[in-house]
Amino acid sequence: MNKKIFIEHSRKQPVAEQSVEIIERKGLGHPDFIADSLAEQFSIALCKEYLKQFGTILHHNVDKLDIVGGHTTPEFRGGTIDKKMLVFFSGRASNEVPVQEIAVQSAKQWIKENFRFLKPDMFNYQVETKSGSSDLKDLYHRRDEIMGANDTSIGLGFAPLTEAENLTLKLEKWLNHPEFKRKHPCSGEDIKVMTLREKDFLTITVAMAMVDKFIDSVQDYKDKKQAVKEEIESFLQRHTTKKFSINLNSADRPEGGKASLYLTVTGTSMEMGDDGAVGRGNRVMGLIPFNRPSSLEAVAGKNPVNHVGKIYNILSQKIAEKISEEVEGIKEVYVRLLSEIGQRIDHPKMASVQIIPEKELTSSMEKQAKRIVDHDLNNIQEITRQVVQGKIELF
Repeated sequence: MNKKIFIEHSRKQPVAEQSVEIIERKGLGHPDFIADSLAEQFSIALCKEYLKQFGTILHHNVDKLDIVGGHTTPEFRGGTIDKKMLVFFSGRASNEVPVQEIAVQSAKQWIKENFRFLKPDMFNYQVETKSGSSDLKDLYHRRDEIMGANDTSIGLGFAPLTEAENLTLKLEKWLNHPEFKRKHPCSGEDIKVMTLREKDFLTITVAMAMVDKFIDSVQDYKDKKQAVKEEIESFLQRHTTKKFSINLNSADRPEGGKASLYLTVTGTSMEMGDDGAVGRGNRVMGLIPFNRPSSLEAVAGKNPVNHVGKIYNILSQKIAEKISEEVEGIKEVYVRLLSEIGQRIDHPKMASVQIIPEKELTSSMEKQAKRIVDHDLNNIQEITRQVVQGKIELF
């Protein structure tokens, strides 16, 4: 059965050539990033246990996870945790394995591996994950070689990233790199970067939780914040020729004392009531790119076997990147994969590729793009393997 692959010449203006571009990146310690990560680790842990016990991945979708903020009292030289945060697990999972234990242990392990001052025992864990509905489980367990899609849904991808998008992504990762943390231990992991490009001028706003035990006073906070800002300036000077301005912790009001500063005990905002939820964070390329079309599907926590909300978003991004890299003469490419519930996931209802060429869209370019789409759909099960092995970096 032939796949429906449609290649077309897009007439829209490339994002890099538009006058205004806006990009957001929620970093490692942002509550939404943490919620996505805990849901994904839960799914991966379930997959591994299902494979260990039964030799196959059983039905699950644990993409419904919330983090409820706690309460702390930040103080110069170190404050206190007054009320624990809560991780609330819901979603659905086949209960032939100890689901509750897997949920809690996978969360604790991820927190332990990724944070300096946020500890697993600072959370309460409530697991309300139940077994799935009979119709979806039946669809899942129809063990054909290629499974049927669990839903009628769409995945979206694009490439390449613009300079501003690349800069936004790299800046947050650099600010959360261990080397930066060793140099500036007062810098917390909860970092959000918002980039506004107006023609050739960048306005970059960074929100960075500051860790109280490394700060002695209001003046010390101001001095250390200035040192961090100078590091950001140096980073940007190395990575762009565009002019820029930097806003760091714009809501600070030093005249109001420590209560008016972005001061935290753990380096995250969720310690004081900022909550997190799956699906509110970065898309699969690691950004929230407001000039691009994007799916509302939450990728994190969905099963990697037949949940097209996960598989098609990952695959469409990979296809877009491959077309952009391998087909000469392309400015931008957008990929849309539409599923139909119950139909084989390697045969989408529509695979749409929109190409913005440097000059004209040639038949050779179309053939190359179609070959890439066909090849990656034929090897769609590779997505499952890579997800379970943790080889795909999501969000």
